[in-house]
Amino acid sequence: MKKLSVKLGVLFFIIIFGLITFMFFFLHNEIADSRIEEELQNLQSRGNSHRAILEKNFNDEMIDHVVLMESESNTDVVITNNSGEVLDSSAPFDTFKKYIEVPLSSIPRDGQVVEEKWNQEPYVATVSPIQINHEVTGYVYMFQDTVSFRSLIQKLNEHFLISGWISVVFTMVIIIFLSKGITKPLIKMKEATSQISKGNFSVSLPKTSDDELGDLANSIELLANDLNYLKQERNEFLASISHELRTPLTYIKGYADIVRKRNLPKEESNKYLTIIVEETNRLATLIKELFELAKLDQNSFIIEKEMIDLNKFFTKIDQRFSPIFNEKQMEFTMNCQQNLFLKADPLRLEQIIFNLLDNSMKYSANGAKISLMTWKNKNEIHIAIKDNGKGIPEKDLPYIFNRFYRVDKSRTRSLGGTGLGLAIVKELINAHGAEIVVKSKENIGTEFELIFKEEKK
Repeated sequence: MKKLSVKLGVLFFIIIFGLITFMFFFLHNEIADSRIEEELQNLQSRGNSHRAILEKNFNDEMIDHVVLMESESNTDVVITNNSGEVLDSSAPFDTFKKYIEVPLSSIPRDGQVVEEKWNQEPYVATVSPIQINHEVTGYVYMFQDTVSFRSLIQKLNEHFLISGWISVVFTMVIIIFLSKGITKPLIKMKEATSQISKGNFSVSLPKTSDDELGDLANSIELLANDLNYLKQERNEFLASISHELRTPLTYIKGYADIVRKRNLPKEESNKYLTIIVEETNRLATLIKELFELAKLDQNSFIIEKEMIDLNKFFTKIDQRFSPIFNEKQMEFTMNCQQNLFLKADPLRLEQIIFNLLDNSMKYSANGAKISLMTWKNKNEIHIAIKDNGKGIPEKDLPYIFNRFYRVDKSRTRSLGGTGLGLAIVKELINAHGAEIVVKSKENIGTEFELIFKEEKK
């Protein structure tokens, strides 16, 4: 029994069959008991009716009349005096003798059942006292053959048996459809996960319902899409790494061979050596940033937060970047709200700001304006870096934080970028529990806004 549909079917059948059996058994007993009780009450009522007639005229003529009426029915009557002597009966007295010998003390006015064991005795019996002038002068015994009771119960059993079989058949049919209805989407999901495990991520599952199975199907599709995206990103990442490593190595090897094999003038030799050094630095930067990303991916780096006075922090940033801005004839302005503190890792925050300012400088022309602004809004601290450089096309905005993604690959390479700076910024922002928002328009400029949640000192 390895199939889930079979297990579910058997489990449902056992539970439902158990419930049906219990309900049928309970209902059968209730109906049988009520029908037997009803028959006994009818027999008692018939005896009480005869008793009422005899109390008006307790004589031989009336006794014969009562006996005659019962001789034509499916019940029998025995009439005795107060001492138990039989006055008359509708059937041979010997048949009923053992029931009449029952002690008759304290019989209620409405009579009582003398024998009710229909499944053990040939008759059931009731007795009604005949009272004249408040004294018991005789008794009316009523008898009914228990064959009719057994016949009634047998018919009842047959009806319940037929109903039971019909219920079992319907239950099995319903369970088969129900178990298949539940397991069919699960089987499709199993096949989909099997395809995913083989590397086929283009799986599609039909929308089954809005319940947990539907949610599971959506989750599997989402997982397949994510894995497909990760596979493509991994392939692109490996291709980009291969390309990024190959290019500087090609330059280094090529120019090193030229310098080694040819007897070049010193000026030309220095030119090639300068290119080799630049490519070596580019390669070292690339490897450093790859190691940085590897640490971020494995969460093996540590964020050591401390309370930072942002005015002092950005003053140091200004001191370090001012000479570079002046050299490129760029206007750098800084506006930081007074008495503003942020709980963050100062080294990582410095790395984030350096990367963003470096980007602004690279993609802005000489004479451009770059600004850094910091302010507090409710329980959030905002840091914005804005420039009026070349901007980012709208179609590229969703991808700028992807590794090795470049808006203008040729221009980025000429500026020395690796395509990893913004990816590192994004990971560091996430590690701080903050968020980064980008607004940009081509030939107008770009603004990066960092939003940190304020933490208590």
